Amino acid sequence: MGMTMTQKILAAHAGLNEVKPGDLIMADLDLVLGNDITAPVAIDVFEGINAETVFDNDKIALVPDHFAPNKDIKAAEQCKKMRLFAKKHDITNYFEIGQMGVEHALLPEKGLVVAGDLVIGADSHTCTYGALGAFSTGVGSTDMAAGMATGKAWFKVPAAIKFVLKGKFNKYVSGKDLILHIIGMIGVDGALYKSMEFVGEGIANLRMDDRFTIANMAIEAGAKNGIFIVDEQTIEYITAHSQKEYTVYAADDDAEYDKIIEIDLSTIKPTVAFPHLPENTRTTDEITEPVYIDQVVIGSCTNGRLSDFAKAAKIFEGRKVAKGIRTIIIPATQKIYLQCMELGYFKTFVEAGATVSAPTCGPCLGGHMGILASGERCVSTTNRNFVGRMGHVDSEVYLANPEVAAASAILGRIADPTELSEKEKL
Repeated sequence: MGMTMTQKILAAHAGLNEVKPGDLIMADLDLVLGNDITAPVAIDVFEGINAETVFDNDKIALVPDHFAPNKDIKAAEQCKKMRLFAKKHDITNYFEIGQMGVEHALLPEKGLVVAGDLVIGADSHTCTYGALGAFSTGVGSTDMAAGMATGKAWFKVPAAIKFVLKGKFNKYVSGKDLILHIIGMIGVDGALYKSMEFVGEGIANLRMDDRFTIANMAIEAGAKNGIFIVDEQTIEYITAHSQKEYTVYAADDDAEYDKIIEIDLSTIKPTVAFPHLPENTRTTDEITEPVYIDQVVIGSCTNGRLSDFAKAAKIFEGRKVAKGIRTIIIPATQKIYLQCMELGYFKTFVEAGATVSAPTCGPCLGGHMGILASGERCVSTTNRNFVGRMGHVDSEVYLANPEVAAASAILGRIADPTELSEKEKL
């Protein structure tokens, strides 16, 4: 029986000729990741099992990003624990203030993940790195501790769903709309413990940033991981960011899939996920009644990359945020922050009436930098809109792409960018 991309990576790291769905395997790890919520718990477990040192100080990444810059004393203590652990074990890849970024944007940018890698992270959106042709998945803090100590982890080999993409996006449509469309189609458990594998000629029309966004939100469909075929764009990205050797794994022609779904990218429209699940989607042309909002957030590990801010800046240029709409811009890394500054995007955002934050997860998980009060609504480029996700349990989060978010900030309600006209100009 042939194997999928994911199955081939797992087999190679387990030292096996083949694996099949349902197999339990022990596999070698190329990278173990933790943040300021999960790593302190993993450190306690690590010390509790009397592990003397980490398996490889170059293959651990610790990134305080959820409540950093420290929002309170508890956050400061969490980061301190990570900092001391990193110093004690000489962890190469420890990134804090001045070097930090949102972990799932930072690690690819730093070249820490390449095609063919097997990565675990104590954060559910670790699946982001499938955009690079790697197998990456979220785990609990206990598994992270075991991974740091041994360099290995147990896996149950997942079955797969194949998504065959063709065509290309229309204006104001991006990877965020595609993944929201898919989740709306199959549901938040439609790929439960499966690999979402993306192939087809349409992949060439997706930027790497689109792919990161799509792989990032595979978990929102219940998937074990999301993974893309490796093409010229992927290789260009890897070689521009990393010195590591990479391995390209392609699915066998006779690989078995639970389902094959074909999608024409030209049919995807700007899509918004209404509260309180990512599957509760509507295209902007299906929104018939005004949905007035209080806040807009553009950032996160899902849509906090340079191309996201380029799109948003184009919408904001020469326009003003509607009165009373709090608009928060959060670049995902220091490098992206600097690029936005050099390209003049920050000037555009501030002149429009938005505010710019240091790199942080911040409001995405209800951490800080934009918490919602009772009854408030936010359009956000983040990845989850569960009850209370961004603050009060009676608040609401609407997930959208950066251009829809920017247009919504300008009009004060959920809006399609095509609704903007010259009258919204200064």
